[in-house]
Amino acid sequence: MKDLEARYLERLSQLYPTIAKASTEIINLQAILNLPKGTEHFLTDIHGEYEAFSHVLKNGSGAVRRKIDEVFGNTMSSKDKKTLATLIYYPREKMELIKKKEENMEDWYKITLYRLIEICKRTSSKYSRSKVRKALPPEFAYVIEELITEKADVMDKESYYNSIVDTIIRIKRSEEFIVALSELIQRLTVDHLHIVGDIYDRGPGPHIIMDKLMGYHSMDIQWGNHDVLWMGAAAGQQGCVANVVRICARYANLEILEDGYGINLLPLATFALNTYRDDPCSCFELKDDPDYDPSETMLNMKMHKAISIIQFKIEGQIIKKNPGFKLEHRNLLHLIDYENGLIELDGKTYELLDKNFPTIDPKRPYALTEAEEEVLDRLTQAFVNCEKLQSHMHFLLSKGGLYKVYNNNLLYHGCIPLNEDGSFKSVKIYGRSYKGKALYEVLESYVRKGFYAIDEKERKRGKDMMWYIWLSENSPLFGKDKMATFERYFLAEKETHKEKKNPYYDFLENEKVVDRILKEFGLEHSFSHIINGHMPVKSKNGENPMKCGGKVFVIDGGFSRAYQKQTGIAGYTLIYNSYGMILSAHEPFESKESAIENETDIHSDTIVTEIVSKRQSVLDTDVGKELVEQIHDLEFLLEAYRSGRIAERL
Repeated sequence: MKDLEARYLERLSQLYPTIAKASTEIINLQAILNLPKGTEHFLTDIHGEYEAFSHVLKNGSGAVRRKIDEVFGNTMSSKDKKTLATLIYYPREKMELIKKKEENMEDWYKITLYRLIEICKRTSSKYSRSKVRKALPPEFAYVIEELITEKADVMDKESYYNSIVDTIIRIKRSEEFIVALSELIQRLTVDHLHIVGDIYDRGPGPHIIMDKLMGYHSMDIQWGNHDVLWMGAAAGQQGCVANVVRICARYANLEILEDGYGINLLPLATFALNTYRDDPCSCFELKDDPDYDPSETMLNMKMHKAISIIQFKIEGQIIKKNPGFKLEHRNLLHLIDYENGLIELDGKTYELLDKNFPTIDPKRPYALTEAEEEVLDRLTQAFVNCEKLQSHMHFLLSKGGLYKVYNNNLLYHGCIPLNEDGSFKSVKIYGRSYKGKALYEVLESYVRKGFYAIDEKERKRGKDMMWYIWLSENSPLFGKDKMATFERYFLAEKETHKEKKNPYYDFLENEKVVDRILKEFGLEHSFSHIINGHMPVKSKNGENPMKCGGKVFVIDGGFSRAYQKQTGIAGYTLIYNSYGMILSAHEPFESKESAIENETDIHSDTIVTEIVSKRQSVLDTDVGKELVEQIHDLEFLLEAYRSGRIAERL
C-alpha cells in the first residue's frame, strides 16, 4: 500500500512540481468551491424536432429571458426585452431585419453592445475567470474579457469602455461582435445539459440534433428506447434496421436516411413497387399529412408496407432464436387464416383490414423471400458502413448510458420495472436474474458489447439485446406489456391496440416506492429527485408532470408534433440552478422565421417547484466532491514536500 501511495505522490508531483504550484492549485480549487452552482438544463423526448429543440437550447427554457429581467428590470420595456432576447437567440438573422428598419445603425450598435455586455457580465459572474476564458470566442477573447471584467485600477471606467465600443463600431466589426456576445450568453447561461432520452424518430431532424449535441460544451445522455433502436441498427441488428426504416416511412421521414445519412433506399423502393404494384396499401398511410404529390405518397406507402412485412418476419426469427426473451406471444403471422383474412388472438377472431400478403408462405410465414432478404441485407450493410451514423452512435456511447446519478438526482428515460405490489421485478437476461439497478447495468453492458465485444457470441447477444430493449415488456426503456405494431396496422378493434403500462406508473405518487427506487441507486436525501420522460404528460386532461410531492418529474410533455394533440402542449423542460428547480411548460413552436420576425418565443408557463433555503455552491455538487478530493490529495502532496518524503522538481 505504501508503494502505491508513493507512486501516486510521484505522479502528482509531476503535475505540481513545487510547493508554490501545489499551493496555488489548492487556493484556486477552494475558490471555485465557493462559486454558485452552475445551471443544469433537462430535455427529453425530442424526437427529431430540430427547430423546437434548437430554440429551447438557445433560450435555456426561459433562462436567457430571466437574465434580461434580472439585469434591466423595469428600466427596459417588455417589447425591447423581447427584441433583445430574439437577437440573442438568432443574432445574424435578427440583425438583417433590423437593418431594414433602423435609421441610425451606429446608435443601435452602441446601445445593443452595451446591453449585451451587461448580460455577459451577469451570466459570467458565477464562473471562475479561467472557465469564462475557455468559453470566449478566440477572435474576440481579449476584448470581451476586458469589457466584462471590472477594472479597479482604471480611473475613468466609462471612458475606457466607451473607447473600446467606439473602436469596434468604427472598424465595422460591430455585427460580428454582437454575434460573438450573443453566442457567449447562450453558452454561459447553461452550464450542463441533460438529454433524458429519445433524440430519434418521428421528427425530421435527429441527425441535425446529433450534430448540434456533438459540439455542445458539457452534456450527458440517458438513452431512450428509440435511441437504442438506432444504435442496434447501426450495429447491424436486422430487427432494429427494419424498425428504423419502417418508422421513417410511417412518419414520412425517409429523407433522414437518404439525405441525412446517405443510406440508399432504391433497392427497397424497387422491391416495393414490383411486389405491391396494384396494392393500395391503405393501412399504411403516412402520419402528419406530408406535403407529397400523389405518386410520391403512394411510393412511400408501398415502401412502408414492404418494410413492415419484412420486420414482422425478421422479428419472428429473432424471437425463435432467443427463447429467453419470452416474446413468443408477439409472433402473430402463423395465427393468420390467409384464405379468409382472419386472425385469432386471445380466443377471439378478428378480420384483417389488409388481406394481401404476396410474400408470405402460410407454411413458413417468417421466412424471407430471396428478394426481401436481399433488400434487408443491403439496408443492413448501408447502416453499418455509414460513417456519419457510426459517428453519431459512438457519441451516444461515449456521452450516454441507461441511467445517471448527478447532483442528487436520478435520471433515466423510462421506468424501473415493478411487480403489482411495487417491489422490483426480477428479469432474466441470458439465464441470470436481475432487478432494479442491476438490471439497468447488465442491459447497458450488453449494449456496449454489441459494438465492442471481441467474442462474436457476446457481440451477437449485445446486438439482439438492443432490439429487446426497444420493445420488451421487461425493458426499463419501454415499460408496456406489448408493442402493438401489428394490431395497429391490421385490426380496427381498439381493444387490440391497448398497451398496458408497467405498475411503475401506478406507483409514481407512492412515496415509499419512490424512496425505495432512490435508495436502490444510492440516493437517500430528502432533496433527491427522479427525472424521466418517455410517457407523454396529458396536460389538457389535468395531468401534472410533478409527482409524489415533487420527488418525481416526468418531463415528456410532447416535443413531438405527433403527440401534441394528445398532450395539449409542446413539452416540459426543467432547469436546476443555484436557487432551486424551475419547470417550464412550452406551447408549440411555430417556426424559426416567426420567432425572428414576430419575436414569438416559445411561450412558457414557469413553475418554481423547489427553492433552496441557502443558495447552492459548487461545493454542494458532484464536481465539488471531486474538487474536495483533489484538494485533499494536494494537501497530502504538500505535507510530503515539507516532510522531505518527496523532493521538489525545481
